[in-house]
Amino acid sequence: MEGKIITRRDFLRAAAGTAMATALGPGIIGETQAEAAATVVLIRNAEVLEGQDKVRGDILQAMLDEALRTLLGTKDPLEAWKKLFQKSDVVGIKSNAWYRLPTPKELERAIKRRLLDVGVREGNIDIDDRGVLRNPIFLKATALLNVRPLRTHHWSGVGSCLKNYIMFVPDPSSYHEDACSPLGKIWTYPIVKGKTRLNILSVLTPQFYGRGVHFFDKRYVWPYKGLIMGTDPVAVDAVAARLLQIKRIAFFGEDKALDAPPTHITVADKKYHLGVSNLNRIQLIKIGWMEDVLI
Repeated sequence: MEGKIITRRDFLRAAAGTAMATALGPGIIGETQAEAAATVVLIRNAEVLEGQDKVRGDILQAMLDEALRTLLGTKDPLEAWKKLFQKSDVVGIKSNAWYRLPTPKELERAIKRRLLDVGVREGNIDIDDRGVLRNPIFLKATALLNVRPLRTHHWSGVGSCLKNYIMFVPDPSSYHEDACSPLGKIWTYPIVKGKTRLNILSVLTPQFYGRGVHFFDKRYVWPYKGLIMGTDPVAVDAVAARLLQIKRIAFFGEDKALDAPPTHITVADKKYHLGVSNLNRIQLIKIGWMEDVLI
């Protein structure tokens, strides 16, 4: 009987799982296979970028639509959008404006275009980040859409969906303690509680490594050319954290430590009950370009 050949990719995936379990505990990896309790969609397209970072808006729009259609199991994309948003909604699109790696404007426009197609009035839609507490649309929003790029982060380990709501509090720095473990609490406040219909991470050019406050280095940004999407922010973040970790192992040959482990993801599940952090309970649907998908 022939033995199984272990490839470098097999080794990296196994090593990533062991390292993630060590860093975050069994909450995110899980000890046994369990029935899926959340669904996350990863879509990639090899043609979405021209050069290193110029986004092709038409392809990105198609990726957004196909990912949502797949996530919700509808026949066409607009039907999927109508499952999440109604004409009467007041919608805040919570973006991210960090100048080194902001939410792509093409993605913001694609989202707004579909909200308009649903029938939401243009005057009832706005896109904001640091001004959400002064923005009348966000203050009276009936629905939120959470969208930002994926990157490592000095205080929280990863900058992803859960972290993106830190601007909904007047004192963001008070949520930095213990690797940003209190981030989940923000999601329980009236301004956002129960309002988030969709969470989207841009992984077109994610940053997989960094040390220090506001760190950015193009050596650690790569053209992954994808989107990660789900209605469960914890599940989306758990998948995203694993992607960055596997990329670090592939790049460095080991999981180089970050300034903080992303333990806030597990805390958001176990303490605040915001979603599923155990990867064994997350159904990851991958569509599109599969070269070097990593997860």
